[in-house]
Amino acid sequence: MSHISGTQITLTHGDQVATLATVGAALRAYTVGGRDVVVPFGADEIAPAFHGMVLAPWPNRMRDGQYSFGGEDLQVALTEPGRGTALHGLVCWEDWVVASSSESSATLSLDLPASPGYPFQLALETTYALFDDGLAITTVARNRGNAPLPYGVGFHPWFAPGGTALDECTLQLDAASRVTVDERLLPAEVVPVDGDFDLREPRALPGVAFDDAWVDPILDADGRSWARLGWADGSTVEIWADSEATAWQICTGDEVPGVRRAGVAIEPMSCIADAFRTGERLVTIEPGGTHTLAWGMRLG
Repeated sequence: MSHISGTQITLTHGDQVATLATVGAALRAYTVGGRDVVVPFGADEIAPAFHGMVLAPWPNRMRDGQYSFGGEDLQVALTEPGRGTALHGLVCWEDWVVASSSESSATLSLDLPASPGYPFQLALETTYALFDDGLAITTVARNRGNAPLPYGVGFHPWFAPGGTALDECTLQLDAASRVTVDERLLPAEVVPVDGDFDLREPRALPGVAFDDAWVDPILDADGRSWARLGWADGSTVEIWADSEATAWQICTGDEVPGVRRAGVAIEPMSCIADAFRTGERLVTIEPGGTHTLAWGMRLG
C-alpha cells in the first residue's frame, strides 16, 4: 500500500521516535518521551504547509519566478500566484529515494532532473540521525553537471507548542539583524533587530505574529547558531544550525491555512528569499563540487 506522503521510515533511539516521509524528504513526526516536538501530519495527508520538508534549490520566495544565471534569463513556474512568486524551490514535492537506513538513521536522495527553468544537474542527500542529544539533519548538494549552478537550501519544520497555546510559549533566536519585506513578503532591507524582532533574549509570544527572516546569526564556540522555543511547563525545544545557515525564517502561521498558530515554523536557511535574483548569500556550486548544511533539534 502506498501513502500520499510517500514511503515511511521510522527511526528510534531511546525515547526518541522520528518518522520520515519520502515526498519532500520530510520529517513527518518527531517525539521525545511520547511528546510531539514537531507538529505531525498523517501518512495519507499532503503536508499542510510544507511541514518538515527540504526546500531547494531555493528556500522561500523568488520574485516573478525569474532570475538570470550564467548569462541566461530563466523562468520557473509561479507556485504562489497570489503574490506572483515561486515558493520553496523544486524538490519538496518530489518523491525521494531511500538510499540507506538503520534503526536510528536514514539517508534520502534525489537527482533533480534538469528543466527549462533550472537547467542544471543537482543531486541531493539528506540524512536524519538520532543521537543521545537529539536529531541531526545533514543535507549535501552535489553538482553533477559540467557548468556552475545556483543553490540555496532551507528546511520547514513546524514546532509544537508543548500541549498549550502558542501564546503560552517563549521564543529566542541568536541573530543580530532582520529583513524587512514589501507587500509581497519579498526582502526590502536588512536592519538591526529591535522591539518584537529582537529575540536575542526569550520573548513571550502573545500578540506576536511573524513571517520574517533574520540574518547575521550569532555563532557559539562550535560555530552554531540557536533558536529556542520555550514551553509553558519549562521544557525547551532547542534548534541549532551550523555556519552555512546564514539566515533563519520564523513563521507563527497566523495567516497559514491548516496551521493558524498551532505551531511555529523555525527554519534554518542558507539564504533569504529572492537570492537567485539578488545574489545575496547565494551559493554557487562548481561542477563536481558540493555544499553541506547541518542542523538539528533536541528537547530539554
